[in-house]
Amino acid sequence: MNKKMNDAPTKIDSIHPKLFTGMFVLIIAISMASFLMGQAANAGTSVYLKAIGQTTSLAGIGALSFSLAAAASRILAGALIDTKSRHIMMVAGGAFMLAGTLLPLLINTGAFFIVWRILQGVGFAATTTAAATAAADVVPVSRLGEGIGYYGLGQAIAMSVGPALAIFLVSTASPLNLYIGLALCAALALVLSLFCIYEKHPMKLPATSEYRMRFEKAEMERNKAVCHEVSGPIPDPKAEHNVDTKTGIAMILDSIFEPNAIPGTIPMMFITTSFGFGIFFVGVYGTTLGVSNSGFFFTLAAISMILVRVSSGRFMDKVAPIKIMAVAVVSGLLGFGMLYICSHATDHALLDAIFCLSGIFYGVSLGVALPINQTVAVKLSPADRWGAANGLYLLGNDIAIGIASLIWGITNESLGFDVTILIVMCMIAASFIAAIICYPKKKL
Repeated sequence: MNKKMNDAPTKIDSIHPKLFTGMFVLIIAISMASFLMGQAANAGTSVYLKAIGQTTSLAGIGALSFSLAAAASRILAGALIDTKSRHIMMVAGGAFMLAGTLLPLLINTGAFFIVWRILQGVGFAATTTAAATAAADVVPVSRLGEGIGYYGLGQAIAMSVGPALAIFLVSTASPLNLYIGLALCAALALVLSLFCIYEKHPMKLPATSEYRMRFEKAEMERNKAVCHEVSGPIPDPKAEHNVDTKTGIAMILDSIFEPNAIPGTIPMMFITTSFGFGIFFVGVYGTTLGVSNSGFFFTLAAISMILVRVSSGRFMDKVAPIKIMAVAVVSGLLGFGMLYICSHATDHALLDAIFCLSGIFYGVSLGVALPINQTVAVKLSPADRWGAANGLYLLGNDIAIGIASLIWGITNESLGFDVTILIVMCMIAASFIAAIICYPKKKL
């Protein structure tokens, strides 16, 4: 491929390369549409099944099916993304999501419901893992942490808006409107994924983006081989030219799990348990307390996440990760401390105010923790293993939310919300201890 001279970076581009390209914005939109589908499906399904007269046990089996399917999909997607194509995985995931949300409009009972939940989980995991890897591909390396922060903005907003959207749709005249809304989100993700074709046009990416630099390196090696008439395989721009001596199970595990991503995954798994409580139980907790409008908690959380993501770009690549994680932990403790106080508030107006305002700190915690831990996971991993790194990181999130939600449900019923919230706060504190142990001792 002939390179154009104007593809070379200018002096200004080298000093402060452009972050918001059309492709990066497209990837953010794909992520947001996918997470809206996933979070709305998780939050609204149990309410929908209750509305149509199905059992809560079916909802529980469906949630487990979604989680297991998502986990299996992430394991396979990470390896395929690194060896095949980000674009193919995004499109395939979008197709699975669309099938899993359209088919319930035709039949949604018993075993069929479980099948649809599996399709949703497979598609959601494949698309979001590929999109996370694509986001890291297309941003300038010097602004990788900032880019991941903005990429996660769509994810974080969806995690707050999705549950509220689901409850609204399932509460309309026809509960089936929930699946119409989910199908629209899935269709949007699929259509947008069709245009995410930067792998075919790497020279249109920023000059210092990782994917373009790997492509240029492969081209140089190709040209050198041709000039010296060297035979052998042509370098693949999707990956570094490494020799892998692993075989059997070791080779399979190596293709799926990227150990360098563990330092970002473990702290996130601890703090993610608090987000599981927020997604599944804050609304129920507010209703139990008699809060006038518990949905306002999520509105304030979404607003605070937008603000923190927009402002965090200035320090995400410049400040030590442990200091940034400290902000997420302190904010999380403040937010859940306020929720704990709510159960002891005697004045109803004060109760409403404290409950809703706690959403601000919840949003800050979520808005900071997600990008910094993903940045640690990605930056510590080789560029040709970013698919596996993102797969492991997101798999950890899925597992943590699933297990924590099960535990929180049990403790809520047996010990009450007060005890559950105190345990959640302990998990938030534990995430900081894990970060101290796992994070690199110097700035990334």
